[in-house]
Amino acid sequence: MMSIRQRKEIKTTEVSEDFPAQGENVKLGDKLPSGYTSRRLWKILSFTIGGAIALCIGLLTSVYFATLHENDLWFSNIKEVEREISFRTECGLYYSYYKQMLQAPTLMQGFHGLIYDNKTESMRTINLLQRMNIYQEVFLSILYRVLPIQKYLEPVYFYIYTLFGLQAVYVTALYITSWLLSGTWLSGLLAAFWYVTNRIDTTRVEFTIPLRENWALPFFAIQIAAITYFLRPNLQPLCERLTLLAIFISTFLFSLTWQFNQFMMLMQALVLFILDSLDMLPAVKATWLYGIQITGLLLVCILQFFNSMILGSLLISFNLSVLIARKLQKNLKTGSFLNRLGKLLLHLFVVLCLTLFFNNIIKKILNLKSDEHIFKFLKAKFGFGATRDFDANLYLCEEAFGLLPFNTFERLSDTLLFYAYIFVLSITVIAALVVAFHNLSDSTNPRSKMGNCTVDLKPETAYNLIHTILFGFLALSTMRMKYLWTSHMCVFASFGLCSPEIWELLLKLVHLYNPKRICIMRYSVPILILLYLCYKFWPGMMDELSELREFYDPDTVELMNWINSNTPIKAVFAGSMQLLAGVKLCTGRTLTNHPHYEDSSLRERTKAVYQIYAKRSPEEVHALLRSFGTDYVIVEDSICYERRHHRGCRLRDLLDIANGHMMDGPGENDPDLKPADHPRFCEEIKRNLPGFMAHFTRVFQNKTFHVYKLTRNK
Repeated sequence: MMSIRQRKEIKTTEVSEDFPAQGENVKLGDKLPSGYTSRRLWKILSFTIGGAIALCIGLLTSVYFATLHENDLWFSNIKEVEREISFRTECGLYYSYYKQMLQAPTLMQGFHGLIYDNKTESMRTINLLQRMNIYQEVFLSILYRVLPIQKYLEPVYFYIYTLFGLQAVYVTALYITSWLLSGTWLSGLLAAFWYVTNRIDTTRVEFTIPLRENWALPFFAIQIAAITYFLRPNLQPLCERLTLLAIFISTFLFSLTWQFNQFMMLMQALVLFILDSLDMLPAVKATWLYGIQITGLLLVCILQFFNSMILGSLLISFNLSVLIARKLQKNLKTGSFLNRLGKLLLHLFVVLCLTLFFNNIIKKILNLKSDEHIFKFLKAKFGFGATRDFDANLYLCEEAFGLLPFNTFERLSDTLLFYAYIFVLSITVIAALVVAFHNLSDSTNPRSKMGNCTVDLKPETAYNLIHTILFGFLALSTMRMKYLWTSHMCVFASFGLCSPEIWELLLKLVHLYNPKRICIMRYSVPILILLYLCYKFWPGMMDELSELREFYDPDTVELMNWINSNTPIKAVFAGSMQLLAGVKLCTGRTLTNHPHYEDSSLRERTKAVYQIYAKRSPEEVHALLRSFGTDYVIVEDSICYERRHHRGCRLRDLLDIANGHMMDGPGENDPDLKPADHPRFCEEIKRNLPGFMAHFTRVFQNKTFHVYKLTRNK
């Protein structure tokens, strides 16, 4: 029986069951004391029930994911090396630093080993705390050392239970956000149900546990919930200050735990910019949020020993540009419609120019090249010219960085989530357009109208609307980012179905408005959907929990055991990024390259090491590998004879194109590509020809891997 440690609770304040989000025009003085008391008791009871359900649903989700992970791998029964191998690619690299900290004789020696690391990249000493977002591994290792749990809980379980515990926090935060928007905890329950029933598209925590996003997204969800509450009008000063503190802490933790934080927060900054420009958000609150983003990111920059990639981020340049442009352009929100529209376009142009100016200046001063591969990838992805850049093509050919597959919408439709989302999105977009036009028209009427209907869009609703639209575009363009969108999709769809404003606007448009009908619709529709989800998906979920599998990767296990038994502890290994992360974790050997790709010199190293799959001579490959101090190189048949990608996207094809060589197999080649002077290295080395044997000696072989020892230069 698995037990999951509760890591953190989310406390909510000022949430009532009956229309708290719309701020009813109720005069308390007109009510009898007994009526006021009964209403207050009902609010307390509703809050208590809703809060208890939030914590229970979060905890149950955590246990559910942990059980799926156990059943899929039989994690409790497999060997330690198999557990570590199950942390694939970069997951294994991150977990290795947690293991390294625990194995250090003292905490100070552990810190020293991370700050002056010479095993992650051979012949180089790097500061891992500066390069990577691994403070969470450091924090967990300290906790495990300090807490009296070593006799009862293995280190690996303490690690994975923490991540599954964060899933409880994540689901609870989604629940609370939906509750805050709609005014009823029923919408939070529906959001949580949708999150779980769509787990294929909302999370991948059960099979990529140490991935940075699994650490970061719970804090991102807390931040969104806090921003949603902060944007409510007429908050008490104390509540406002506490909410700002919650936003700052969650922003800081989100930034600290994920290297792509700056790009996600840039999307948030764009949301604030759009709403502020259209006068749908108080300018003072937008300024506070801009400042919190900058402050949180700079604090992370300090903790990461002044990481230049953070200082050169577009987010800092953009936020500074917005604040400066505001000062330069006064009276931005006055005048006629055309006058204001012209001012906004000029404002947008000024912000864009200032952002590019600041960003280029900072990057030139810092000589920053860490993120250039991302912009090369984006340039090629959106059709601004073809590229032969190896790094950009490596991303372009990965399915995770491609467009969102159409079958995603089929799966989301099976749970009715996509239909509900489109329904709510359509109504709120129409309302937002009406409100935006009204705001830009400088009308004396404080309320906007659509026909005979009064349209009002609260700041917190407007924020979540633009948030879901921008992150939707991000997910559509890059499949890996869908987890940021689909989880918020659950929140937004459930909020809309339980929102009195949505149903009021809809019923007024079709001339069926009645206060009782609003109440019936906002409660009956989500309850019917919950019943449908239970009926359709509960049996399948029970089958999943009873289905038992077992981890099985004998070739990799054999390789790791051989390395541990037959190679020196200081031996340097070269190979694919994904495999070497496992080598680092399972054996502690030194690597030439690894999957954390946010460093220009590492990308050059990786391309050089990957020449083992290109058409190069043994002398050239040997010289390249020895320049990094390589003692052993691992050649993988799954890469050498790859069939997963189509022609032009196989790793060997990317290398051929980058080297100016014609690709293998039937098909066209660019006219300027030439036949290579040498055969493919990974194929020829297995023939034991004299030219290869003079530089490489095969010391291990199984069905998947071939390990060669390099001769040392005289």
